[in-house]
Amino acid sequence: MKPDDLVRMANQIAQFFAPYPPLEATAGVVDHLEKFWTPAMRKELVSVCRGLMPTAQPPHPLVAQAARQLGDGAHE
Repeated sequence: MKPDDLVRMANQIAQFFAPYPPLEATAGVVDHLEKFWTPAMRKELVSVCRGLMPTAQPPHPLVAQAARQLGDGAHE
């Protein structure tokens, strides 16, 4: 999948959870990504958030935080 498409979709998820308290919001994004995205999609999103793949739109801060949690291996 194209990195820009992953960021667009992840940012939409983050916008849904943005009104929640910060820890709940990040947990909600992580939970959604784990339930509905393939491992390959999550891995690519982590790479995007680490700056390894350029995108036109930056990841939402909640996406970046969720990617850090996913990238640390605790949520695989």
